[in-house]
Amino acid sequence: MLIRTALALAVSLTALNAQASDLSRIAEAFGNTILSIYPDGRSQKIWLHADGTWDGLGRNNQQLAGHWKMKGDRVCLRQSKPPTLPFAYCAAFPSDPHIGATWTSKDFLGTPIRLTVIKGMPQPPGQPPVATR
Repeated sequence: MLIRTALALAVSLTALNAQASDLSRIAEAFGNTILSIYPDGRSQKIWLHADGTWDGLGRNNQQLAGHWKMKGDRVCLRQSKPPTLPFAYCAAFPSDPHIGATWTSKDFLGTPIRLTVIKGMPQPPGQPPVATR
């Protein structure tokens, strides 16, 4: 019984260390905006929160929200507002997402996008001010 308890504790600590490592990798993104710019010039804003949630504004200013998690060097978003298909969208994320970091990726449909981290979290239309952390 003692061996099982010790093994369970070791597995739990390993999982917590992995989660903390994931958070430190993207901590610079918290309190800031990830801006996705599409070829047609429209943009989408995403705000990642340390508690594993995210919210944002779509290209047509629709409010978005859901949960995120890290899978290797990729951030996976699962959208719950508005409800969508029941799977996550994963995209590569830079190892140092500092203010001004820019990289390219593709959106859910394969459209090329340019992403950048911009300082702060602007207030979404019709919403109370977003608290920075």
